[in-house]
Amino acid sequence: MTSMLSEFDELRATMAGAVVGPGDQGYDEVRRVWNAAIDRTPAAVARCTSTADVCAAVAFGRERGLEIAVRGGAHNPAGTAVVDGGLMIDLSLLDRVDVDPRTRRARVGGGATLAQLDAAAQEHGLAAPAGMVSHTGVAGLTLGGGMGWLTRRHGLAVDNLVSVQVVTADGRALRAAEDENADLFWAVRGGGGNFGVVTEFEFRLHEVGPIVQVGMLFFGLDRCGDALRAARDTVPALSRDINVLIAGVHAPPAPFVPEEHRLRPGVALVVVGFGSAREHADALDRLRSAVPPLFEMATPMPYVALQQMFDEGNAWGFHCYEKGTYVGELTDEVIDVIAEHLPRKVSPLSVLMIYRLDGAFSETADEATAFGGSRAPQYQAFIVGLAPSPEALDGERRWVRELWAALQPHTGDEVGYLNGLIEFDDERVRAIYGPKYDRLAGIKAVYDPTNLFHRNANIRPAAR
Repeated sequence: MTSMLSEFDELRATMAGAVVGPGDQGYDEVRRVWNAAIDRTPAAVARCTSTADVCAAVAFGRERGLEIAVRGGAHNPAGTAVVDGGLMIDLSLLDRVDVDPRTRRARVGGGATLAQLDAAAQEHGLAAPAGMVSHTGVAGLTLGGGMGWLTRRHGLAVDNLVSVQVVTADGRALRAAEDENADLFWAVRGGGGNFGVVTEFEFRLHEVGPIVQVGMLFFGLDRCGDALRAARDTVPALSRDINVLIAGVHAPPAPFVPEEHRLRPGVALVVVGFGSAREHADALDRLRSAVPPLFEMATPMPYVALQQMFDEGNAWGFHCYEKGTYVGELTDEVIDVIAEHLPRKVSPLSVLMIYRLDGAFSETADEATAFGGSRAPQYQAFIVGLAPSPEALDGERRWVRELWAALQPHTGDEVGYLNGLIEFDDERVRAIYGPKYDRLAGIKAVYDPTNLFHRNANIRPAAR
């Protein structure tokens, strides 16, 4: 231990940021990740304050053969941000967001959260396509693809990347864009954390809000099939200014929910409008007329509030197990599977979320980025088991696995979304990328030939 501490003193001497080890003040806080089911103890946490600090930490870990984990927002359910006995490179202090409203660009530090990006961009009535929970890290979400409320309108987060700054395995800081290190730029847009530590993202921004229209229709489990069929028949025909999230949830204990329905299990259709209030109301009318809801709400809301709407239900400290899968269509057979399995979840925190992927998502060519999965119109299902304790998580884990397995005969050639993975077996990672995998492995061999960055959905470097 004395020898190891001495070695980390060498790292301290090369970094402006702190290096925190067991026994140091704040160690338990900086090693903590979002999923309480993950409890790992790194030998040290390098709290980087600059790209130069990241270069020093990567070089230090490589030279000493340490396992390296990279913490951005630490929101990944698999807990890839933290490693037992290795070096955790913590980007959380690299959270600056600079917005240029003239060029509609944002430069975002690798440790920033969606909340920070949203707040800075909305000062100018702008937004970057991202996720739906504001305390998610920008980095992890983006490197895997990044889907959310704006996906139908403006595509994935990776579709709106202009450039990145990456610290590669040899400790260099490189700019990657269409005009510089273009192979690396292609790879990081969907290839996850395999190619280096991204310390800065440059995003293209779009006019959004600041006020958007939000509605929710809630149906009991007895109308689950009818609600899903209404969404299937209605949503694809809606303009891309309307996005509808299908959610298998318990009704929240919110003031707008009648007391007799609070915490009741069911299906919610969350309808968000980025265009006119009239268009949003028409979409609600179409869904409501197909299946009368138990209750509903509709209100204008700031875009930043929309982005925070699911924060409480996904708060830090819950125990989580998650799986995801693509589904080409909400066929009657798929709807029957969901209607059979949704009542089996026990925890009111657990949720099934189904995104519609079309519009701008499908207008980007498959080969334009490393994003795993085709750009054909389809659905992405996230099956998320959340519980307040390890014991309670056992039942939710079974529910997640059983529903996921029951959906597999209906997924066709599609495998799943990288950010929906929690178990990273080689076969599944290869299947996600399909014919892109060999190209990614070749790029990995250039920028990380020894597979230093392997605590992820790993792409192994091609033999050279």
